[in-house]
Amino acid sequence: RDGIKPVIGILLDTWRHLTTKIRELDRNIQRQVNQDAVCRLLMTVPGVGVITAASFRTAVDDPSRFKHVSDIGPFLGLTPRKYQSGEVDRNGTISKQGNRQTRSMLYEASLALLKRYGKETSLGKWGAKLELRMGLRKAVVALARKLATVLLSMWRSGEQFRCA
Repeated sequence: RDGIKPVIGILLDTWRHLTTKIRELDRNIQRQVNQDAVCRLLMTVPGVGVITAASFRTAVDDPSRFKHVSDIGPFLGLTPRKYQSGEVDRNGTISKQGNRQTRSMLYEASLALLKRYGKETSLGKWGAKLELRMGLRKAVVALARKLATVLLSMWRSGEQFRCA
């Protein structure tokens, strides 16, 4: 019992130190994103926060390298894999190519858009219709792909997101 107290004290000190460092890192990221005009523009979309905007910004880097906005889905691995052999033609799960964190952040943003802001935005309404037809997970992936195209279009045009 007496031997546990010093160990717990060390663990608590470590936890406090890590918490302080994480808060500092969060503030630094927040500051950098707030200074970036593109990230501020991307955060006008409901569900897209600091980390999602920064991740998308760094993954895409230069929006002019995409000939069409629909090219962003395959770039981020948000399109179904195809298996074709002879007469067999199947769609599989998403290809998972590209930046894993950006894909995860877009998935989370799409889920938030669908569940928290669904009634307020045209994207959320579109996703809700898909959810009824094909289930939540597939609808969220499709919404993430569409969200990526919307974010890229916004970045190219410089226009803010309009909810309706």
